Amino acid sequence: MKYTTLPGTDCRVSQLCLGTMTFGNQNTEAEGHDQMDLALERGINFFDTAELYPVPATAATYADTERIMGTWFKKTGNRDKIVLASKIAGPGSYTAHIRDHEHFSPKHLREALEGSLKRLQTDYIDLYQLHWPERMTNFFSVRGYKGHPQEDPWEDNFEEILGTLGELITEGKIKHIGLSNESPWGLHRCLQLAEKGFPKMITVQNPYSLLNRLFEVGNAEICMREGMGLLAYSPLGFGRLTGKYRNGMPENSRFKLFPNLARFNGDNSILATEEYYKVAQEFGLSLTHMALAFVTSRPFVTSNIIGATNLEQLNENIDSAEITLSKEVLKAIEKVQETIPNPAP
Repeated sequence: MKYTTLPGTDCRVSQLCLGTMTFGNQNTEAEGHDQMDLALERGINFFDTAELYPVPATAATYADTERIMGTWFKKTGNRDKIVLASKIAGPGSYTAHIRDHEHFSPKHLREALEGSLKRLQTDYIDLYQLHWPERMTNFFSVRGYKGHPQEDPWEDNFEEILGTLGELITEGKIKHIGLSNESPWGLHRCLQLAEKGFPKMITVQNPYSLLNRLFEVGNAEICMREGMGLLAYSPLGFGRLTGKYRNGMPENSRFKLFPNLARFNGDNSILATEEYYKVAQEFGLSLTHMALAFVTSRPFVTSNIIGATNLEQLNENIDSAEITLSKEVLKAIEKVQETIPNPAP
Protein backbone atom coordinates (compact mmCIF):
# COMPACT_ATOMS: atom_id res chain seq x y z
CA MET A 1 0.00 0.00 0.00
CA LYS A 2 1.21 3.50 -0.81
CA TYR A 3 0.48 6.50 1.37
CA THR A 4 0.12 10.22 1.03
CA THR A 5 -1.07 12.96 3.39
CA LEU A 6 -4.27 14.92 3.60
CA PRO A 7 -3.38 18.20 1.84
CA GLY A 8 -1.65 20.75 4.02
CA THR A 9 -1.42 18.37 6.99
CA ASP A 10 0.87 15.69 8.38
CA CYS A 11 -2.05 13.22 8.50
CA ARG A 12 -0.83 10.11 6.65
CA VAL A 13 -3.50 8.26 4.66
CA SER A 14 -3.51 5.26 2.36
CA GLN A 15 -4.07 5.96 -1.33
CA LEU A 16 -7.03 3.60 -1.13
CA CYS A 17 -9.82 4.45 1.30
CA LEU A 18 -12.43 1.96 2.53
CA GLY A 19 -15.93 3.07 1.60
CA THR A 20 -18.64 1.73 3.91
CA MET A 21 -22.03 2.70 2.52
CA THR A 22 -23.14 -0.95 2.16
CA PHE A 23 -22.73 -1.69 5.89
CA GLY A 24 -26.20 -2.13 7.36
CA ASN A 25 -27.97 -2.85 4.07
CA GLN A 26 -26.11 -5.15 1.68
CA ASN A 27 -23.68 -6.10 4.45
CA THR A 28 -24.40 -7.27 7.99
CA GLU A 29 -22.54 -5.98 11.01
CA ALA A 30 -20.29 -9.06 11.01
CA GLU A 31 -19.50 -8.61 7.32
CA GLY A 32 -18.73 -4.94 7.86
CA HIS A 33 -16.36 -5.87 10.68
CA ASP A 34 -14.67 -8.45 8.43
CA GLN A 35 -14.15 -5.82 5.72
CA MET A 36 -12.59 -3.39 8.18
CA ASP A 37 -10.32 -6.15 9.54
CA LEU A 38 -9.15 -7.04 6.03
CA ALA A 39 -8.67 -3.44 4.94
CA LEU A 40 -6.51 -2.64 7.95
CA GLU A 41 -4.55 -5.89 7.56
CA ARG A 42 -3.74 -4.93 3.97
CA GLY A 43 -2.57 -1.43 4.80
CA ILE A 44 -5.68 0.73 4.43
CA ASN A 45 -5.79 3.21 7.31
CA PHE A 46 -8.43 5.57 5.88
CA PHE A 47 -12.16 4.78 6.34
CA ASP A 48 -15.01 6.95 5.00
CA THR A 49 -18.62 6.97 6.18
CA ALA A 50 -21.59 9.34 6.62
CA GLU A 51 -24.65 9.80 8.80
CA LEU A 52 -26.71 9.13 5.64
CA TYR A 53 -25.39 5.59 5.18
CA PRO A 54 -26.30 2.90 4.34
CA VAL A 55 -27.48 3.69 0.82
CA PRO A 56 -30.25 3.79 -0.32
CA ALA A 57 -31.07 6.07 2.58
CA THR A 58 -34.16 5.26 4.65
CA ALA A 59 -35.45 6.27 8.06
CA ALA A 60 -35.31 2.64 9.19
CA THR A 61 -31.59 2.28 8.47
CA TYR A 62 -30.48 5.85 9.23
CA ALA A 63 -26.85 5.95 10.43
CA ASP A 64 -26.58 2.17 10.82
CA THR A 65 -23.22 2.24 9.03
CA GLU A 66 -21.73 4.50 11.68
CA ARG A 67 -23.15 2.23 14.40
CA ILE A 68 -21.50 -0.81 12.83
CA MET A 69 -18.19 0.99 12.60
CA GLY A 70 -18.54 2.09 16.20
CA THR A 71 -18.95 -1.47 17.46
CA TRP A 72 -15.82 -2.45 15.49
CA PHE A 73 -13.81 0.35 17.10
CA LYS A 74 -15.02 -0.74 20.54
CA LYS A 75 -14.35 -4.43 19.89
CA THR A 76 -10.90 -4.04 18.34
CA GLY A 77 -9.52 -0.91 19.99
CA ASN A 78 -8.26 0.14 16.56
CA ARG A 79 -9.55 3.71 16.55
CA ASP A 80 -6.05 5.18 16.81
CA LYS A 81 -4.96 3.19 13.73
CA ILE A 82 -7.64 4.71 11.48
CA VAL A 83 -8.03 8.11 9.85
CA LEU A 84 -11.80 8.43 10.08
CA ALA A 85 -13.96 10.55 7.77
CA SER A 86 -17.69 11.17 8.06
CA LYS A 87 -20.26 13.62 6.69
CA ILE A 88 -23.31 15.66 7.59
CA ALA A 89 -26.17 15.20 5.10
CA GLY A 90 -27.43 18.13 3.05
CA PRO A 91 -31.01 18.81 1.93
CA GLY A 92 -32.98 16.58 -0.41
CA SER A 93 -36.05 14.39 -0.69
CA TYR A 94 -33.97 11.41 0.46
CA THR A 95 -32.87 13.17 3.68
CA ALA A 96 -36.24 14.41 4.99
CA HIS A 97 -36.01 11.77 7.72
CA ILE A 98 -32.75 13.31 8.95
CA ARG A 99 -33.61 17.00 9.18
CA ASP A 100 -36.00 19.18 7.26
CA HIS A 101 -34.39 22.64 7.13
CA GLU A 102 -31.26 24.66 7.87
CA HIS A 103 -29.10 21.61 7.30
CA PHE A 104 -25.76 23.32 7.97
CA SER A 105 -26.92 25.76 10.64
CA PRO A 106 -24.75 25.92 13.79
CA LYS A 107 -27.40 23.94 15.70
CA HIS A 108 -27.64 21.15 13.16
CA LEU A 109 -23.90 20.97 12.52
CA ARG A 110 -23.37 20.36 16.22
CA GLU A 111 -26.26 17.91 16.52
CA ALA A 112 -25.13 15.93 13.48
CA LEU A 113 -21.54 15.75 14.68
CA GLU A 114 -22.48 14.74 18.21
CA GLY A 115 -24.70 11.99 16.80
CA SER A 116 -21.87 10.67 14.63
CA LEU A 117 -19.39 10.74 17.51
CA LYS A 118 -21.77 8.77 19.71
CA ARG A 119 -22.53 6.15 17.06
CA LEU A 120 -18.88 5.81 16.05
CA GLN A 121 -17.89 5.52 19.73
CA THR A 122 -15.09 8.04 19.35
CA ASP A 123 -14.19 11.47 20.72
CA TYR A 124 -13.17 12.98 17.39
CA ILE A 125 -13.46 12.66 13.61
CA ASP A 126 -10.35 13.25 11.54
CA LEU A 127 -12.14 14.65 8.47
CA TYR A 128 -15.69 16.03 8.68
CA GLN A 129 -17.38 16.77 5.36
CA LEU A 130 -20.48 18.56 4.05
CA HIS A 131 -22.10 15.75 2.07
CA TRP A 132 -23.46 18.02 -0.67
CA PRO A 133 -24.36 21.71 -1.05
CA GLU A 134 -27.45 23.36 0.35
CA ARG A 135 -27.58 25.32 -2.92
CA MET A 136 -29.57 24.16 -5.94
CA THR A 137 -26.58 22.65 -7.70
CA ASN A 138 -24.79 19.34 -8.26
CA PHE A 139 -27.83 17.17 -7.71
CA PHE A 140 -27.22 13.47 -8.21
CA SER A 141 -27.54 12.41 -11.87
CA VAL A 142 -27.73 16.03 -13.07
CA ARG A 143 -24.86 17.43 -15.09
CA GLY A 144 -23.75 20.89 -14.07
CA TYR A 145 -25.66 23.90 -12.81
CA LYS A 146 -29.30 24.00 -13.95
CA GLY A 147 -30.71 26.67 -11.67
CA HIS A 148 -30.67 30.44 -11.43
CA PRO A 149 -29.69 32.42 -8.31
CA GLN A 150 -33.05 34.21 -8.29
CA GLU A 151 -34.87 30.84 -8.13
CA ASP A 152 -32.72 29.46 -5.31
CA PRO A 153 -33.90 30.21 -1.73
CA TRP A 154 -30.36 29.60 -0.41
CA GLU A 155 -28.58 32.56 1.14
CA ASP A 156 -24.80 32.64 1.44
CA ASN A 157 -23.97 31.12 4.83
CA PHE A 158 -20.41 29.92 4.21
CA GLU A 159 -18.98 32.22 6.88
CA GLU A 160 -21.42 30.86 9.46
CA ILE A 161 -20.69 27.26 8.45
CA LEU A 162 -16.93 27.68 8.52
CA GLY A 163 -17.14 29.62 11.77
CA THR A 164 -19.03 26.77 13.44
CA LEU A 165 -16.65 24.16 12.02
CA GLY A 166 -13.76 26.24 13.32
CA GLU A 167 -15.26 26.13 16.81
CA LEU A 168 -15.60 22.34 16.58
CA ILE A 169 -11.96 22.08 15.52
CA THR A 170 -10.93 24.22 18.49
CA GLU A 171 -12.98 21.96 20.77
CA GLY A 172 -11.08 18.94 19.42
CA LYS A 173 -14.16 17.18 18.05
CA ILE A 174 -12.93 17.31 14.44
CA LYS A 175 -9.42 17.77 13.05
CA HIS A 176 -9.96 18.72 9.42
CA ILE A 177 -12.84 19.64 7.13
CA GLY A 178 -13.87 18.87 3.57
CA LEU A 179 -16.60 19.18 0.96
CA SER A 180 -18.47 16.60 -1.10
CA ASN A 181 -20.41 16.71 -4.37
CA GLU A 182 -19.28 20.30 -4.71
CA SER A 183 -18.79 22.56 -7.73
CA PRO A 184 -15.80 24.76 -8.64
CA TRP A 185 -17.72 27.81 -7.36
CA GLY A 186 -18.23 26.15 -3.97
CA LEU A 187 -14.54 25.28 -3.72
CA HIS A 188 -13.59 28.81 -4.74
CA ARG A 189 -15.90 30.42 -2.18
CA CYS A 190 -14.47 28.34 0.66
CA LEU A 191 -10.90 29.06 -0.43
CA GLN A 192 -11.66 32.79 -0.49
CA LEU A 193 -12.79 32.61 3.12
CA ALA A 194 -9.77 30.55 4.14
CA GLU A 195 -7.63 33.49 3.05
CA LYS A 196 -9.60 35.62 5.52
CA GLY A 197 -8.78 33.33 8.42
CA PHE A 198 -11.58 30.76 8.33
CA PRO A 199 -10.56 27.07 8.47
CA LYS A 200 -9.65 25.63 5.09
CA MET A 201 -11.54 22.88 3.33
CA ILE A 202 -8.72 20.48 2.43
CA THR A 203 -10.58 17.81 0.44
CA VAL A 204 -13.58 17.37 -1.81
CA GLN A 205 -15.32 14.01 -2.25
CA ASN A 206 -16.80 13.84 -5.75
CA PRO A 207 -17.49 11.06 -8.25
CA TYR A 208 -14.58 10.22 -10.53
CA SER A 209 -14.08 7.21 -12.77
CA LEU A 210 -13.46 6.17 -16.35
CA LEU A 211 -17.18 6.81 -16.91
CA ASN A 212 -17.24 10.22 -15.25
CA ARG A 213 -14.19 12.48 -15.50
CA LEU A 214 -16.11 15.74 -15.14
CA PHE A 215 -14.00 16.60 -12.09
CA GLU A 216 -11.20 17.40 -14.52
CA VAL A 217 -13.20 20.38 -15.78
CA GLY A 218 -12.58 23.11 -13.22
CA ASN A 219 -12.25 21.26 -9.94
CA ALA A 220 -9.00 19.44 -10.73
CA GLU A 221 -7.07 22.63 -11.47
CA ILE A 222 -8.41 24.32 -8.35
CA CYS A 223 -7.31 21.36 -6.22
CA MET A 224 -3.82 21.24 -7.66
CA ARG A 225 -3.19 24.98 -7.52
CA GLU A 226 -4.83 25.60 -4.15
CA GLY A 227 -3.71 22.60 -2.14
CA MET A 228 -6.89 20.56 -1.98
CA GLY A 229 -7.34 16.87 -2.76
CA LEU A 230 -10.01 14.73 -4.39
CA LEU A 231 -11.41 11.77 -2.49
CA ALA A 232 -12.75 9.92 -5.53
CA TYR A 233 -15.96 7.95 -5.03
CA SER A 234 -17.70 5.47 -7.34
CA PRO A 235 -14.38 4.67 -9.09
CA LEU A 236 -15.99 1.48 -10.41
CA GLY A 237 -19.32 3.05 -11.35
CA PHE A 238 -21.37 0.99 -8.85
CA GLY A 239 -19.67 -2.11 -10.23
CA ARG A 240 -20.22 -1.32 -13.90
CA LEU A 241 -16.44 -1.09 -14.41
CA THR A 242 -15.82 -4.54 -12.96
CA GLY A 243 -17.39 -5.99 -16.09
CA LYS A 244 -19.85 -8.08 -14.07
CA TYR A 245 -22.84 -6.57 -15.89
CA ARG A 246 -21.51 -7.32 -19.39
CA ASN A 247 -23.66 -10.45 -19.73
CA GLY A 248 -26.71 -9.59 -17.69
CA MET A 249 -27.79 -8.52 -14.22
CA PRO A 250 -26.33 -10.71 -11.45
CA GLU A 251 -28.56 -11.52 -8.50
CA ASN A 252 -27.94 -9.38 -5.40
CA SER A 253 -25.94 -6.87 -7.44
CA ARG A 254 -26.46 -3.18 -6.71
CA PHE A 255 -28.27 -2.50 -10.01
CA LYS A 256 -30.51 -5.52 -9.49
CA LEU A 257 -31.39 -4.59 -5.90
CA PHE A 258 -31.67 -0.84 -6.40
CA PRO A 259 -32.68 -0.04 -10.01
CA ASN A 260 -33.32 3.59 -9.03
CA LEU A 261 -29.55 4.03 -8.58
CA ALA A 262 -29.13 4.12 -12.32
CA ARG A 263 -26.41 6.68 -12.94
CA PHE A 264 -24.22 4.13 -14.70
CA ASN A 265 -26.96 2.26 -16.57
CA GLY A 266 -27.20 4.45 -19.67
CA ASP A 267 -26.46 3.10 -23.13
CA ASN A 268 -23.27 5.14 -23.46
CA SER A 269 -21.98 3.90 -20.10
CA ILE A 270 -22.55 0.33 -21.26
CA LEU A 271 -20.86 1.05 -24.59
CA ALA A 272 -17.88 2.80 -22.99
CA THR A 273 -17.45 -0.04 -20.49
CA GLU A 274 -17.22 -2.51 -23.35
CA GLU A 275 -14.48 -0.41 -24.96
CA TYR A 276 -12.56 -0.17 -21.69
CA TYR A 277 -12.92 -3.93 -21.28
CA LYS A 278 -11.25 -4.39 -24.67
CA VAL A 279 -8.37 -2.14 -23.59
CA ALA A 280 -7.89 -4.12 -20.38
CA GLN A 281 -7.92 -7.40 -22.30
CA GLU A 282 -5.40 -6.11 -24.83
CA PHE A 283 -2.90 -5.27 -22.11
CA GLY A 284 -3.50 -8.29 -19.90
CA LEU A 285 -5.28 -6.41 -17.11
CA SER A 286 -8.53 -7.00 -15.31
CA LEU A 287 -11.03 -4.23 -15.97
CA THR A 288 -11.36 -3.69 -12.22
CA HIS A 289 -7.63 -3.19 -11.77
CA MET A 290 -7.32 -0.90 -14.75
CA ALA A 291 -10.27 1.28 -13.70
CA LEU A 292 -9.07 1.64 -10.10
CA ALA A 293 -5.40 2.12 -10.98
CA PHE A 294 -6.34 4.91 -13.38
CA VAL A 295 -8.18 6.84 -10.67
CA THR A 296 -5.47 6.33 -8.06
CA SER A 297 -2.80 7.55 -10.47
CA ARG A 298 -4.33 10.98 -11.09
CA PRO A 299 -2.21 13.76 -9.53
CA PHE A 300 -5.21 15.53 -7.97
CA VAL A 301 -6.48 12.39 -6.21
CA THR A 302 -5.56 12.14 -2.54
CA SER A 303 -7.34 8.82 -1.98
CA ASN A 304 -9.51 6.48 -4.02
CA ILE A 305 -12.61 5.28 -2.15
CA ILE A 306 -13.22 1.59 -2.83
CA GLY A 307 -16.30 -0.35 -1.76
CA ALA A 308 -17.30 -3.99 -1.86
CA THR A 309 -19.97 -6.37 -0.64
CA ASN A 310 -17.68 -9.36 -0.05
CA LEU A 311 -14.06 -10.03 0.87
CA GLU A 312 -13.16 -11.43 -2.56
CA GLN A 313 -14.19 -8.16 -4.20
CA LEU A 314 -12.40 -6.14 -1.54
CA ASN A 315 -9.17 -8.09 -2.01
CA GLU A 316 -9.31 -7.58 -5.77
CA ASN A 317 -9.90 -3.85 -5.29
CA ILE A 318 -6.97 -3.57 -2.90
CA ASP A 319 -4.73 -5.48 -5.31
CA SER A 320 -5.14 -2.56 -7.74
CA ALA A 321 -2.75 -0.57 -5.52
CA GLU A 322 0.08 -2.66 -6.97
CA ILE A 323 -0.78 -1.79 -10.59
CA THR A 324 1.03 0.95 -12.53
CA LEU A 325 -0.52 1.69 -15.91
CA SER A 326 1.85 2.05 -18.85
CA LYS A 327 1.84 5.00 -21.23
CA GLU A 328 0.32 2.71 -23.83
CA VAL A 329 -2.60 1.81 -21.57
CA LEU A 330 -3.18 5.46 -20.67
CA LYS A 331 -3.14 6.39 -24.36
CA ALA A 332 -5.75 3.72 -25.12
CA ILE A 333 -7.90 4.95 -22.23
CA GLU A 334 -7.77 8.50 -23.59
CA LYS A 335 -8.90 7.28 -27.01
CA VAL A 336 -12.07 5.80 -25.48
CA GLN A 337 -12.65 8.98 -23.46
CA GLU A 338 -12.37 11.09 -26.62
CA THR A 339 -14.85 8.85 -28.43
CA ILE A 340 -17.40 8.46 -25.58
CA PRO A 341 -16.65 11.25 -23.11
CA ASN A 342 -18.09 11.11 -19.59
CA PRO A 343 -21.14 8.94 -20.31
CA ALA A 344 -22.32 8.86 -16.68
CA PRO A 345 -23.47 12.01 -14.84
